[in-house]
Amino acid sequence: MKRAIATVIALALAAPAVADEAAVRRMMQSKLGAEGRIESVLRVPASGFFEAVVRGAQGPRILYVDEAALFIVAGEIIDAKTGQNLTEERMRRLNAVEWTSLPFEWAVTTTRGTGRRKIAVFSDPNCPYCKRFEKDLARLDDITVHIFLYPVIKPESVTQTKSVWCSKDRAKAWNDLMLRDIQPAAAAGCDTPVEKLVELGRRLGANSTPTWFLENGERYSGAMPLEHVRALLDAAAAKKR
Repeated sequence: MKRAIATVIALALAAPAVADEAAVRRMMQSKLGAEGRIESVLRVPASGFFEAVVRGAQGPRILYVDEAALFIVAGEIIDAKTGQNLTEERMRRLNAVEWTSLPFEWAVTTTRGTGRRKIAVFSDPNCPYCKRFEKDLARLDDITVHIFLYPVIKPESVTQTKSVWCSKDRAKAWNDLMLRDIQPAAAAGCDTPVEKLVELGRRLGANSTPTWFLENGERYSGAMPLEHVRALLDAAAAKKR
């Protein structure tokens, strides 16, 4: 099992024996200075800790503070009884997006069957995990896959993604590249949204590929097992009915 709470990273100044949210906020902000803004402070039920959400240039992060406001702790809280990673679930909610705010006009979209299950993926053509993930998605029916071209791994990724966008059939060009290792033949000289998508991905904190979003706005990273992805897609689609 993962450790419940990671390494203590800072020791605060003397504080009351039992702090409240306001005291924790003051102490945290004095320690952080200009490194981040305290977005919220909440008591974590039955844990003896406060949760402080810090918003910085790289997006939100969660730190924990003991009830006396003596220690700031960085890491994860795991429910010992259920194995549930409370920090991970909280971060997923903090990193959620409004689905309709995504620029789908800039996406390479493939629809199969009814298309009722929807996913948006920030993907790089030289990312092996992206290829594995998309090969798994290709096995699902009744799905709409929106690919946001996100060339951040190698310089050649930029040329490849622009060639895909300049192709007559973008979805075929992308799927040929990712699923069959067939390089796009189109010249990369047309007007593309690639630079805008890289900027968007960085703004959304897509620091790894693939980074993907479900229709309910939940955010995930990496290539999960197909059955897990199927269950997440089904649950998100059900909430939209």
